[in-house]
Amino acid sequence: MTAPTLSSFCERSPAFALPAPPPAHGGYCGKKSSRGFTLLEIMIALSLTAMLLTMLTAGMYGVIRDWDNNAEGLENSLDETVALLQLERALQGAFPHSFRDPDTLARQVFFVGEPDSLSWVSTVSPQRAPGLTAWRLYDEPGTGVFLQLAPALSDNPLQRLEDAEPRLLLADYSLEFNYLFEDLEFARRWRDTWDGGELLALPMAVHIVLQPTARNARNDELDIVASVRAVEHRNLTPNTGLLQ
Repeated sequence: MTAPTLSSFCERSPAFALPAPPPAHGGYCGKKSSRGFTLLEIMIALSLTAMLLTMLTAGMYGVIRDWDNNAEGLENSLDETVALLQLERALQGAFPHSFRDPDTLARQVFFVGEPDSLSWVSTVSPQRAPGLTAWRLYDEPGTGVFLQLAPALSDNPLQRLEDAEPRLLLADYSLEFNYLFEDLEFARRWRDTWDGGELLALPMAVHIVLQPTARNARNDELDIVASVRAVEHRNLTPNTGLLQ
């Protein structure tokens, strides 16, 4: 009887089963094999990236353009608002500035109101200069509303106003003036002219209509109604008989 060998004993005993040898390639059966991207996949990825960048660029350009348009519109609106406030303050501060006519030696009040222009003296000055300031407001067709300023001094400031450098106040607008007065029956009425030299007084209020021109059709009509605080000169009697 031959004695059992170690190998035959291991074959009959599962507890002593030898482990299986490792795979020849040294890895595990469940491991995925690694590989690179194909040329087609790279081209598709680059195309999608280019489309995304194009969409982002177009969106950012639209946002920047809208921002610039809104900023420009706001700036123009602020400029118009500041101009209207200045005009209203200057008209409220209108002063019955009197001077002596060198030909007749008679006292006159400086206030020249026409349907499309107005010259007056005000206590308000844009530069905050001391003393009274003469204002002249008029429009030029196809350009806009212009403003001229000059010191009033003690004489007739009309010539200094005409020689002053005009400033474009509101582009692409035209002007229309009306002047409020009270007749002999104490009824308040509007007229389109006012000659302070003859009437020796200022109107009770000034109505300015700023109409946009054809090139400025996107804007609305602007209105200013400014009440004049100092209507009469303390040393002059108004010619109320002419206010009919």
